[in-house]
Amino acid sequence: MTHKLLAAAALLTVAAPAFEARAQRTPGKIEDAEIEIVKERVNELPTATRNFEKVKMEAPAKTPTAPNYTYPDFRLPADKLNPTVRVLTIRQEQLPELSGNYLKAAIGNYGTAYGRAYLHNNRSENASYGLDFKHLSSSRGPVDRENSRQSQTSLGLNGETYSGPLVLGAKVNLGRERYNFYGYNRNVIELPEADSLKQVFKRAGVLVYARNRARDAAFQYDLGLGYNYWSDAFKASESNVYATLRSTYKLTETSRVRVDGDASFISHKDSLTDTRPFFQVTPAFETTLNRLSLRLGATLGYTGDTITDARQFNVYPALRAAYTVSEDKFVVYAGLGGGIQRVTLYDLSTENPWLAPNVRVADTRRGPTLYFGFDAAPARALEVKARVTLSNDRNLYFYNNSARDTTKFELVYDQKSTQLFNLHAELMYTAAEKLRLGLKADYNGYNVKTLAQPFHRPKFQSALFGSYNFYDKLRVGAELYTLSASYGTGLRSGGTFPGGSLTREARLTDTVIDLNLRGDYQLTEQFSVFLLGNNLLGRSNMQYLNYPVKGLNVLAGASYQF
Repeated sequence: MTHKLLAAAALLTVAAPAFEARAQRTPGKIEDAEIEIVKERVNELPTATRNFEKVKMEAPAKTPTAPNYTYPDFRLPADKLNPTVRVLTIRQEQLPELSGNYLKAAIGNYGTAYGRAYLHNNRSENASYGLDFKHLSSSRGPVDRENSRQSQTSLGLNGETYSGPLVLGAKVNLGRERYNFYGYNRNVIELPEADSLKQVFKRAGVLVYARNRARDAAFQYDLGLGYNYWSDAFKASESNVYATLRSTYKLTETSRVRVDGDASFISHKDSLTDTRPFFQVTPAFETTLNRLSLRLGATLGYTGDTITDARQFNVYPALRAAYTVSEDKFVVYAGLGGGIQRVTLYDLSTENPWLAPNVRVADTRRGPTLYFGFDAAPARALEVKARVTLSNDRNLYFYNNSARDTTKFELVYDQKSTQLFNLHAELMYTAAEKLRLGLKADYNGYNVKTLAQPFHRPKFQSALFGSYNFYDKLRVGAELYTLSASYGTGLRSGGTFPGGSLTREARLTDTVIDLNLRGDYQLTEQFSVFLLGNNLLGRSNMQYLNYPVKGLNVLAGASYQF
């Protein structure tokens, strides 16, 4: 009974701030000039893994990366809204011993259709293989119906073989996405046709890898070799051959050597053709002295980018210290690091699908970076984390509306370094695999020198979420997330008569406040039904200027497991 009362309180806690925020709303901001959010995401509830081993609190990685603001678990395909923290949603029941396959189908307003097929072999000690097919489309959108339609289709194949300590595996991913440039001026006599607004992305990726699964081996490694291909409707393409290495060698019971490396070679074809080589390696020595853990190393990186005349070869420290104040309860840490972050059109187009042709892509030089924080478990089932990051970035990209066509976005860079202050906080409460409550938030302060504003990079994003599992049959969850206003660039008439001169001006987007709910009901061991509701406040949220997202949208469907 206590859990039920707590669940009800959690859902009220999530919903109440959203309605209050709606009542107090003032013109706000958001990303890029006019507003736009595309949330083509569907909640997927991963299989629960019961782990009764004692949780060990590890100090964080050497260098926190820039937040990529995404909640892939919870949301419908409303629009491409990418807030900061991944929200952990409801745990599913454990799979039956030999079952792992399922089919899902759903329909919703805006002409939305969703389907998924996950097929995998039964549990085996020799091999693992399967496929994952997804389709999500909306025949209508928030602006002029078909003119803002969109769709996403993907197919993933994977396989692994196990031979003693050696794991050999491969993955193949294929995808096609359709979007429309619907952020146009609607105060015209004749609206554009949907086909004239079309953008299509095609993706293909192959990865082969090998790793050691013998936990007691002195040498641990994870080696991958891959290829990604991307193209768009403007006949641009990108080919990326890449390799990754993660390895450690144990010297003694309390010390080891770590070597991490990445290499990539990109060939980009547009109106011009260019190549972008990249290489980075981080050797480090790690040791533990009673409660103190230390890492001493350096990161050496090279990129072929020449945008803004940023240095191509860079060396950054890779230093970290973590002190366990109380075992499994309180760890404090600090570090000094940096590195080159690989940036590709393959990834950028998943973040913002309305990119202009011939954008200039550059890798971000992040560093030196100072960070410090703590991980704590002050009470049973409660986790608290906080981190502060101070970094100095060269070629950090920003999205700004194109001067030639404000429906499309270009990548713009500060000609000098951008200083970033990031404050990250998490609070998570989980009780008996039934109740889960959480809050995650990030504040980002960008100090730009030659840009008018940090275009389409919001200062604040947060997620307040809760979920509850009733008798392992009904699973409900709620999420309220916010994204503060940011800047884009629009056009303003400079004359007093139609056809007068137009000037560009920075504009704030609205603040995003989005409330989402989900419910799953297990009818039998194999059959269940689910209902998802996104943007229940019906707000015209926009992440990118000129691009409003769908209003209230609902998806209802069923799942069959076998």
